[in-house]
Order: sequence, then C-alpha cells, then structure tokens
Amino acid sequence: MTRDDPRRSLLRRHRDFRLLWCGETAGKFGASVTGVAMPLIAVSELHASTFQIGLLSAASWAPWLVMGLPAGVWVDRLPRRTVMLAAAAVSLVLFTAVPAAAWARRLSTGLLLAVALLTGTAAVFFQTAYTAYLPDLLSPADQPEGNAKLHGSASAAQIVGLGSGGLVAQLAGAANGMLANAATFLVSLLCLGRIRHRETPAARDGRGTNRDGRGTNRDGRGADRSLRREIGEGLRLVARDRWLRALTLYGATCNLALMGYQSILVAFLVREVGLASGTVGGLVAAAGSGGVLGAFAARRVAARVGTARAMILFELGLPALALLIPLTGTGAGVLCYAVGGFGVSAGVVAGNVIKSGFQQHYCPPELLGRITASAAVLNYGTIPVGALLAGVLGTAVGLRPAMWITTAGVPLAALVLLLSPVGRVRDLPTTHRPADPAPAPAPAPAPGSTAATA
Repeated sequence: MTRDDPRRSLLRRHRDFRLLWCGETAGKFGASVTGVAMPLIAVSELHASTFQIGLLSAASWAPWLVMGLPAGVWVDRLPRRTVMLAAAAVSLVLFTAVPAAAWARRLSTGLLLAVALLTGTAAVFFQTAYTAYLPDLLSPADQPEGNAKLHGSASAAQIVGLGSGGLVAQLAGAANGMLANAATFLVSLLCLGRIRHRETPAARDGRGTNRDGRGTNRDGRGADRSLRREIGEGLRLVARDRWLRALTLYGATCNLALMGYQSILVAFLVREVGLASGTVGGLVAAAGSGGVLGAFAARRVAARVGTARAMILFELGLPALALLIPLTGTGAGVLCYAVGGFGVSAGVVAGNVIKSGFQQHYCPPELLGRITASAAVLNYGTIPVGALLAGVLGTAVGLRPAMWITTAGVPLAALVLLLSPVGRVRDLPTTHRPADPAPAPAPAPAPGSTAATA
C-alpha cells in the first residue's frame, strides 16, 4: 500500500490529523484530571463548604450559557487554529497558577472559582473551533474515520484521567495535581503549532462580504445584526420542531440532575463515605467505563428494537441504577456507586450516540451547525444551575439526602421523552418534514411544564 492509500489508518498516513489527535487526546486526559483534582483541592486543602464546591462546578460550565452561541459565530470569522492555540495557551497559564498559588500560600476558593470560570471560557472557544476545524483538515471521505478515532480516544483518555486524577492528588497533593493538566495543554500547543495545514480563509469581497455572503457595515452594525439573526434562527429551528424540541428539553433536564449529583460527588465520597482520594479516582473511572459499553451497544440495540425505543431504554432503564449511588458505603458498599455510576454512564452515552445519528440524518446539512450549537447551549445552560442547586441542597439537608434528590432526577428526566412523540413511535424519523404538524394528543412538553421539570 502507498503512503496515501485510504486503506491505511488515518493516523499513519495523515501527519496533521495525527498531531490534532494527539493534542485533543492529551486535552481530554487533562480535563478529566481537573474534574477530580479541582474538587479535591477545595475539599482537602481549602475545606470548602458544599455550596462552594457546587459553585466551583457551576463556574466551569457557566461560560457555555453566556458565550456558547456567539462563540460559534465568532469562530467562523477567525482562523480556527489560531483560536485553539490562544485558548490552549490561556488554559496552560491559568492551570499553572493554581499550584504556584499553593506554593506561595495564596491559594483560595476565590482563585479556584476565577480559574474555573476563565478556563471554562477558553474551553468554549477551543471546542467550538476544534469542531469547525476538523472538516477543513480532512477530506469528506476521511471524516467518518477521523471522528471515530477522536471520540474513541477521548473516551479512553477521560477514563484514564478520572482514574489517575485521584491517585495523582493523593501522591503529589491535590494542588500539584493541576500540573498534570497544565502539561497536557503544553502538549496541545506543541501539536497544534506543528500542523502544516492552512485552513481555507473566510472569503471577503470589496463590499465587505464574509464567507456566509452577508454584507458588513464599516461601523460593525451589520455584523452585529448578522450575529443576532443567526443565533435567533438556530434557536427558532430547535423550538419549532417537535423532535428536536423534545430531545433538547430532555437533555437540559437530564443535565440538571446529572451535574447536580456529580458536582457534590467527590465531597460525598470523601466526607460522607470516608474514602481516600486515590479510591475516589478509581471508582469514578470504573463508573465512567460504562460509557464504552454504551457506545458499543447503542447501534446494535437500536437495530433490534428501534431507535426511539432504544433511546427510552437507555435513558430511563439504565439510569434508574443511579438510585444505588446514595446507598454507597465503606467496604462492599462502594459497589453501589460503581454499579450505579456505570449504569448512568452507559445509558447516557448510548443515548447520545443514538441522538447524534438522528441529528445527522434528520437535520438538513446547511442547518446542522446552528441546530447543534443552539441545542448544546440549551443543554449546557442547565449544568451550572444543577451544580448550584446541589450545593444549596447539600448545605441545607446534608450530602446524602442531596444525593437522593439529585440522582432521582436522572431517570425522572426521561419522562420528557415518554410524554413526547419519542415515546409513541418505534423509530426516530430520518427525514426532516417541516410541514408535518405535531399530533393533537399529548403534545411535546414545553419549557416549564410539569413533565419537563419532574
């Protein structure tokens, strides 16, 4: 086989993709380490309250709510690799500042919150630019293999990162564990900087027209109107379609409960159960491995029972095991979290696989970007809210009762799907029919309805 033979692995024949893959995999590993190390710093070194721990998790995700929609438009107007390099450099500096502050005895909860908020903002731009850069880097024929390799390695890196995060914190100290994440952004910078591919620049003509063909006034008002118009179009597309509306409402409701229990999980396992940092990391990694099983089983189960029925099964049946998590105790009792967390991870990832396939077939290609961005922002927007609510609950009623309340919300969120068109068909549609009205009986729940907030 020749060097460019398509039968060869993409990692072997495409140098620039290999560099992007290495940088992205390192970044996912570092993010997973941070997901364990940051709460451990707050718990073990700063003795933060349960509410402060929830606020810390909220700060990491809040930028998606504020910056997610405009970031998608801005990234399309800027060189995407430059955006990724800038975001990685900012994250490198910020994560290095945490152990530096600890050495100088200047570490505080306020500093951690600032780092979480700023690195979360950098992550919004990095992830948005990375998603848009990949199709420019790879030919259409190579994109399926590229996506598969990136998602597969990201899942593996997250599992390893979750497992090693607690171990690194136990051996080197929680604050020093942040150096591992800083190092991954250094790897990302080096890899991205060596990519030779130069993306297609945004086309502009003498009238100030950008790549989407819309004119821009000298004072920028045209650009502002274009930004608002594109954001509004994406939101309206999701709100008016009964299938997209139901899946988006479910994602937002489910994320509210998921982030609720995950934001106080480390505090629960350390303070309530009495586990060591290394044990916490290993347990979280074991639970996260359920996502690998979910990704493997999703397509096979959907082919047998139908995509809509499989989604109900994965999003309601397996996440019901979340009710085991509050029963976690010492000794054999840790299996309650391992089994419960494994079931939630498997169900959520499998549901995401089915949902992604549905969107790719159902949504017109020219609208997919705006639809995906709008749905993602609505879904991610509930994550900081869930973290804050869990912090309030943990402070008011205690960690274990708060875990009961938040974990119960994970399977209950599937009521949104059961009461929507998804619960009444065997398969999700594969073609978009905008003129197809929603059925009269039991319409899809709207935001604020009883089913959507159950």
